[in-house]
Amino acid sequence: MGGSNGFGRTSGTPGGVSSGPAAPKSRPNRYYGTATLDATRVGRDAGRIAEEVIAHLSGLVGATVTVTLEIQASVPDGVPENVIRTVTENGRTLKFTTQGFEEG
Repeated sequence: MGGSNGFGRTSGTPGGVSSGPAAPKSRPNRYYGTATLDATRVGRDAGRIAEEVIAHLSGLVGATVTVTLEIQASVPDGVPENVIRTVTENGRTLKFTTQGFEEG
């Protein structure tokens, strides 16, 4: 029954004022999200994110979805040389775009 719709306009029912067709509302066209995963359960957590977020976005027509994995590790006593070699080589083999060790 003709009344306000909460946006300062009244409905097009008898007694109300109609202002013609509404302009199409623009919709968001970008998404971003960051999650911290449990290092002991990365596979499980990443799998859930893939199923519950990424799949919905990548299924949209024309969507381009980029997923970036960022790893940060802090080792108070320092990283042993053999681990530095192993991690660096594995990162290279896995085609990491950036990687490195530093003193801090």
